[in-house]
Amino acid sequence: MSNPQFELKILDPRIHEWGLPTFQTDMAAGIDMFACLDEPLLLQPQADAVLIPTGVAILMNDPHVVAFLLARSGLGHKKGVILGQSVGTIDADYANQIFISTWLRTPPGSEPVVIHPGDRVAQLVFLPILRPSFNVVDDFSTTTSRGLGGFGSTGVTSS
Repeated sequence: MSNPQFELKILDPRIHEWGLPTFQTDMAAGIDMFACLDEPLLLQPQADAVLIPTGVAILMNDPHVVAFLLARSGLGHKKGVILGQSVGTIDADYANQIFISTWLRTPPGSEPVVIHPGDRVAQLVFLPILRPSFNVVDDFSTTTSRGLGGFGSTGVTSS
């Protein structure tokens, strides 16, 4: 699989100081996104989600690619900082600034978390997209071992 090339527009000049969005290791799945804030942001537990600008726009312009904005694992696990909608979908034709919907999931009364300008607060992962067409049928052409078992039908314990 070849690596596609996308257009990156720098909307906040501090990105040049902090470093262009890049993969932090050779095998990293996502690129870290910076918090392009003018001042530190205090996230309160269970407060409304806050949109944090990333200072960049990316144009993929390929119908077979999507970018998903995800929480950074360490921030989510250690501090409770996650995305307000769990996953942010960046469509291939979206060409505006990317914003991070940020939320602090810790219980009320927990310590707030401070996000500083330049903090890496989310990651952007690029994935291939299938664009199927559908044949409308009355019955499926084959059966599966699960069949019509439905939601939760495989259980939770090992067999």
